[in-house]
Amino acid sequence: MSADDLFDYTDANRQAWNALEPRHRESRFEILAESFAKPGYNYLGEVERTLLKDLGVQGKDVVQLACNNGREILSIRNMGAGRCVGFDISDGFIEQGQRLAEIGNIEVELVACDIYRIPDEYHTQFDIVFVSVGALMLMPELPPFFAVARQLLRGGGRIFMYERHPVLDMYHWGDKGDPPTITESYFRKEPFMRTEICDYWTGKAVESPPMYTFHHTLGDIFGGLMGNGFVLEHFQEYQHDISEMFAHFAELKFKLPLCYSLVARLGDG
Repeated sequence: MSADDLFDYTDANRQAWNALEPRHRESRFEILAESFAKPGYNYLGEVERTLLKDLGVQGKDVVQLACNNGREILSIRNMGAGRCVGFDISDGFIEQGQRLAEIGNIEVELVACDIYRIPDEYHTQFDIVFVSVGALMLMPELPPFFAVARQLLRGGGRIFMYERHPVLDMYHWGDKGDPPTITESYFRKEPFMRTEICDYWTGKAVESPPMYTFHHTLGDIFGGLMGNGFVLEHFQEYQHDISEMFAHFAELKFKLPLCYSLVARLGDG
């Protein structure tokens, strides 16, 4: 994929997310605001909290890529992390996060920026890169994405990912009670384009400008990491859903992997 094509996709997604932001603000912002008004509030689940503690997050400098409205990086700061910075392509969601930070009196830096174009001033400034649910599917190419993560880290730093499992891209998510139906190849290369997006908080379809998402296999993920000098330290798959779209799959008799956690360290060479 050429650089022009890559940025055409990410610019289209910026417009789509900015168009969707008011709906998300309406459905969930006040709940988040009330939560972050409480000192020390932590939005993160048990998996993230446990692994971040194992990484010794207290006092560490952390950056989140594709941070949405910042609810996760704000929570990491409340866990005792040092400098915390979040980047997201959507101006509207960054504004939400900045408001949440003000409400909670939480010191973080939230920046509206294309992830592939993070300024050089942030290079080698962090101990942990955090990537959460839904981030990878918005990245047209993974090798340059992991190159950005490498540039942001100090030597020996780690990337921590807690993401939806790519096998889910094969399935039509349907309604609760519907059997899972395979509709796509696991090795699909073409992007998905949608103008009607499922709001993952309300479960309702929302019209939007064209949004593009991209399927990446586990091989793409591991290969992108290794190609950028990362060494795998932890990988675990889970039966629970973190996407807000496939929760009913967890109730199936024969289980699918619905999400995973991954930790990789930036090597010395």
